[in-house]
Amino acid sequence: MSISGTVSVSGTFDGGMKTYCCIGDGSQDESQDPMFEIANGGTLQNVILGSPAGDGVHCLGTCTIRNVWWNDIGEDAATFLGTSGGTSYVIGGGARAGSDKTFQHNGNGTVSISGFYLSGSGKLYRGCGNCTNSYQRNVKIDNVLLNDIDMVAGINTNWGDIATITRVTLTNSSSATVCGMYKGVPKGSEPSYLGEGWNTTNCKVTQSDITYK
Repeated sequence: MSISGTVSVSGTFDGGMKTYCCIGDGSQDESQDPMFEIANGGTLQNVILGSPAGDGVHCLGTCTIRNVWWNDIGEDAATFLGTSGGTSYVIGGGARAGSDKTFQHNGNGTVSISGFYLSGSGKLYRGCGNCTNSYQRNVKIDNVLLNDIDMVAGINTNWGDIATITRVTLTNSSSATVCGMYKGVPKGSEPSYLGEGWNTTNCKVTQSDITYK
């Protein structure tokens, strides 16, 4: 399915496992349009995003992304923009070939990622460390298989972010950081990296939650 502009999703959009493309240039340019824009409470399911996929999927409020696959992540796979709290869900699906972030959390509330497969990317999740507005954010990651990645979750501890991470299998990622702690900063600056957290208030994860293969 070739689309020429952003597809707006309200309610449930079921793509029938068809491949949708092509928007943007496949780069890290932050100004690209998303391929799908999900209204508050919407669900995007059974979709394959071809390449280039622009800025992937944007969730304007809470959303559910179920069994969605990214052939090439491009800028970000999905960006969560909602600022009214609540939980957005990524259930199943997978992505590959991302140079940096897979799931970008710019709003507030919780992002829950389960049953997901990621190969060849920087971070599975990153809470924005230098957006226009600073929020406390939560991420829950459970039952994911991650291959050749650098970091499972990056959070801003100075804003009180909490990452709860369980049942993660890492392959070809022996040096990956599981819960990376950052100091979030105002827009225009770069967040500073504080180190990896285990069993802390912000990083709720134990060594037994992580399997290396």
